[in-house]
Amino acid sequence: MDHRFASLAATLAVGVLSVVPLSPARAGEVVLKPEEAKRFVANKVFSYTCFDGTTGIGRIHSDGSVIGTMQASGGPVRYVALPAGTVHLTSDSICASLPRALVQPCFNVVKTGPQSFRGSLRAFSFAYCDFVRRNPRARMTSDEHAQTAGSAVALRPSRY
Repeated sequence: MDHRFASLAATLAVGVLSVVPLSPARAGEVVLKPEEAKRFVANKVFSYTCFDGTTGIGRIHSDGSVIGTMQASGGPVRYVALPAGTVHLTSDSICASLPRALVQPCFNVVKTGPQSFRGSLRAFSFAYCDFVRRNPRARMTSDEHAQTAGSAVALRPSRY
């Protein structure tokens, strides 16, 4: 896993959980505490679009494992699977343990609507992703043949 891919994996984890942001939330937005963020995000599917053009879809499980896809600035769609404990709560924040990362990034999460939130790196609020909840019956796939032209993700309906 090269440094850029580890950075993109952090981007996926970014929006999923958080701490109080450095700037106050705007009208209608709610700053989520770590446990609130976990309840709002865990085990739900969210699509995301980031400040740097990265897009994808993913799910963070309650055990801190991450699964999803990401596409960096029009590049190939990559399947991402990170083990349990990758995303974890501390007493006052949500952080990620990433392979080969020199630092453990921590995140801010602001609920922007009933089905959406913005996640940003705690130290760099300009580095953010906007997340929107998607149909939980849709599933992610790494099968490139199932993807539609120009799409960052491929979704297939659940068999159940």
